[in-house]
Amino acid sequence: MPFSRLPALLGEALTERGYAAPTPVQAAVLEEGADHRDLIVSAQTGSGKTVAFGLAIAAQLLDDQGRMGPAGAPIALAIAPTRELALQVSRELMWLYGKAGARIVSCVGGMDPSRERRNLSHGAHIVVGTPGRLRDHLERGALDLSGLGVVVLDEADEMLDMGFREDLEEILDATPEGRRTLLFSATMPKPIVMLAKRYQKDALRISTMTEDRGHGDITYQAVTVAPSDIEAAVVNLLRLHEPDTAILFCATRDAVRHLHANLVERGFQAVALSGEHSQSERNHALQALRDRRARVCVATDVAARGIDLPSLSLVVHVELPRDHEALQHRSGRTGRAGKKGTAVLIVPYQRRRRVESMLRGARIQAEWVPVPTADDIRAADRERLLATLSAPVEIDEEDRALGQRLMAELSAEDIAAMLVRSHRAKLPAPEDLVDQGPKPRERPEGPRPGFEDTVWFHMNVGRRHNADPRWLLPLLCRRGHITKQDVGAIRIAADETMFEIPRHVAARFASALKRTAGADPEGDGGILIEPMHGNPRETQRQNRRSGPPPGRHQARPTPRPGGPRRGR
Repeated sequence: MPFSRLPALLGEALTERGYAAPTPVQAAVLEEGADHRDLIVSAQTGSGKTVAFGLAIAAQLLDDQGRMGPAGAPIALAIAPTRELALQVSRELMWLYGKAGARIVSCVGGMDPSRERRNLSHGAHIVVGTPGRLRDHLERGALDLSGLGVVVLDEADEMLDMGFREDLEEILDATPEGRRTLLFSATMPKPIVMLAKRYQKDALRISTMTEDRGHGDITYQAVTVAPSDIEAAVVNLLRLHEPDTAILFCATRDAVRHLHANLVERGFQAVALSGEHSQSERNHALQALRDRRARVCVATDVAARGIDLPSLSLVVHVELPRDHEALQHRSGRTGRAGKKGTAVLIVPYQRRRRVESMLRGARIQAEWVPVPTADDIRAADRERLLATLSAPVEIDEEDRALGQRLMAELSAEDIAAMLVRSHRAKLPAPEDLVDQGPKPRERPEGPRPGFEDTVWFHMNVGRRHNADPRWLLPLLCRRGHITKQDVGAIRIAADETMFEIPRHVAARFASALKRTAGADPEGDGGILIEPMHGNPRETQRQNRRSGPPPGRHQARPTPRPGGPRRGR
């Protein structure tokens, strides 16, 4: 059903908001015959699904004149997993049904419950809330669901993932038998199927997930890094893109806390969102992003639910999402309303295969690009700075007078340099990465300077364990308390890796290895690293004559795709 066939007041509201035609999910719920049926709807983030279910419930809300009757017990109930999403839904329904005289009451955690109970007692057409708060009002007798005509479960899969099953079941059990149930869920895991089976009748299945499931307005990129370079990569990505607003996704609240503190220390205007923050702290953080007092948000998946920031242009997956659905949901925070966005995955070297599989599952074409270097960022800064300083601005008489005074005391070149310096001083410094990528191979005459006298070591991982210098080098630095300049040649064989350390460093390196064995924070403490007798060529000749020394390779780790097991 096109918008022209909607009640006049809804059509006017949509026109004022700039809606010329329905999106695919909006058109699907308006098809003839869908207006009185239970629905199961799958639609990607940013597809207009909030307006879609607002239009889908019109038949239960409006009278023959397209208006609301007197407010009493609610006719419609919308349930969302987070406070932010519930309030967003409430705002959307307010403008959509405002002309029709709708009274909408929000019931969410973090707000004054007594005030919500008073609002409910005055009557409502639509109630929007989170499962826990709605259940609380229901048990206290403040929420009367006896007159309910339709229930909407928004992001139902997320509500079940967050542990709201019992709350939802208690709420739905209190609704009338004849009510409609609209279930919006990006995925259909078994718990969602069971929920639909129990509370829906002859539901119409609608899916507008396209074959190319990545959002059309999002450019996907992936960068491979050494695990120790992840934080530096985040800094350099932020500095290269200089987004109006960015979200950095982490897996845990501890990771959010750590990354947020480090970004603030480096000079970024950043806020944090995770389960440990109070509702007041969340409100302040979101307002800072909307006011542009902050430009970077470090968040967990759950804490970012319902965030709608029109200026959001960059999403960085600092820690990888659990699956391709989570990847799309995270990335879908950007690239909305016709605007372009960029989503970047930071991929530890040993997890590239897993990410490639995830991207295939999501049907996303991602470009694998190198991590921005300090030189890349300086070049981008120069272009941005020239564009900023060349842009026309209004100049008043006081500005002109101060400019003339400066010209009298300094040269134009000095003034321009001071202006450039002033702009650059506000920018956080780019980071130098431990691993700058492969370098051209050189064949110098003789040993590298500083490696004339070395001690060779070996470790019990090789090509069969996906050993790669890009993650072995940071491991050696971490375990042996050295820098990458202290590691010479690295030779990777089938079952072992050999490398050289300057003799004057070797004793300190070996001592640090003993202290860190089995206790490495990255999970590689079980890798055996020992001094060798002689050098690789001598060892290979000896092995060919007599076979490997007894016990030499007894502690081999089990080969794993993508490298040895690594913890967080």
